[in-house]
Amino acid sequence: MDITLVRGDITEQRTDAIVNAANSSLMGGGGVDGAIHRRGGPEILEECRKLRAGHYGRGLRTGQAVATTAGRLAAKWVIHTVGPVYSRSEDRSELLAACYHESLRVADSLGARSVAFPAISTGLYGWPMDGAARIALAAVRQADTSVDDLRFVLFDDAAYAVFEAHL
Repeated sequence: MDITLVRGDITEQRTDAIVNAANSSLMGGGGVDGAIHRRGGPEILEECRKLRAGHYGRGLRTGQAVATTAGRLAAKWVIHTVGPVYSRSEDRSELLAACYHESLRVADSLGARSVAFPAISTGLYGWPMDGAARIALAAVRQADTSVDDLRFVLFDDAAYAVFEAHL
């Protein structure tokens, strides 16, 4: 698998799937989640509503992942995963790693060969970039997946530099 870093906007990636750092409601939110829903259009929210009406009635649990259409995005699918809120008193690194493992499992079930990830949990959920980069890169390197083009799409130069140091 080729792992590359991209400085930019995940909604512009031409990959089979992009990963959304979603909230548990699957109804859109801020940050990456909001950008994906705004740019992708109402088709994404409609599929999320159907998921909520079905198996995910109580929402998606931390570390789980599920796919929807990508609507008007260049990607074919959006894989939604709920990252953990950072805690200084509790080690939640396994939950963060599970977001990457589960997203790749969903990507494999879709037949996706290229996937773009954001830095999950580093925005509103407060995960320090250094720890998040270390966990994310270790998780994807350990994954048993058919994905051969894996990208981390990082919104700013500081995040890019941290991921580059760990890559």
